[in-house]
Amino acid sequence: MIDTKQKEKIAFNLLLLATILVVTPVVLILGMVLFYGLPSLTWEFIFGMPRDGMRAGGIFPAIVGTIYLALGTAVFAIPFGILAAIYLNEYAGRNWLTRAIELAIINLAGVPSIVYGLFGLSLFVFFLHLGASILAGSLTLAIMTLPVIITATREALSAVPRSFREVSFSLGASRWQTVRHVVLPNAIPGILTGTILGLSRAAGETAPILFTVAAFYLPSLPRSVYDQAMVLPYHIYVLSTQVPNVSPRVQYGTVLVLVLMVFIMSVIAAYIRSIFRKRKTW
Repeated sequence: MIDTKQKEKIAFNLLLLATILVVTPVVLILGMVLFYGLPSLTWEFIFGMPRDGMRAGGIFPAIVGTIYLALGTAVFAIPFGILAAIYLNEYAGRNWLTRAIELAIINLAGVPSIVYGLFGLSLFVFFLHLGASILAGSLTLAIMTLPVIITATREALSAVPRSFREVSFSLGASRWQTVRHVVLPNAIPGILTGTILGLSRAAGETAPILFTVAAFYLPSLPRSVYDQAMVLPYHIYVLSTQVPNVSPRVQYGTVLVLVLMVFIMSVIAAYIRSIFRKRKTW
């Protein structure tokens, strides 16, 4: 008969094994990217323009294009996602329509990214005549990111104790005043987490931008939101599949730059999240 201590030890070992199995591939991938990519991180590689069909020069246009696309996605996705989550969680009644919307949001979060790319191609590129541009790509990625932001924001809002709202109402505050001054400040850490997860996914996607914004080779920077742009995920795909005789260090260096950009976004979000967590009253 196994006693309680033995059961606890077995459970601990199983959890430790599961953690090792999850962490090991991530460490190996990051180690490989760092080993092959670090030698490529020179000033010319980061801030130079591509030359010789992307076999030489730098990846600066792809970096700028990725930043533009991430900013455009954030501008469209964050306000609408947070506002939609506030309405669904704080204002909408519990009826069949609300449940249908919630089910649609959950299902949209699992739609393959290539479907969003085709949707963006049909709606933004052809129907709205935006063409393959930063604006069309940002709108496509924003629609893809919305379900993640809405779901994460609703979870963060729901985590705020109901008593906070009741006390605010008892003091004469309106529903919006309660949401604005009581609920949102306490939900911001969770909202930031979901937002960064959504934007990080958008920054690393290739399929949606394949049809809506990505360009194969542009030795110059985009001048407006209606221009095409080189983007790091598509640039990595092109280097790996369509450009012969490219050094693996260039490929891994580009991957490392993209990973560092996502990591910087996460660090900034974690710092802001820690500030708001210190202000929590519960």
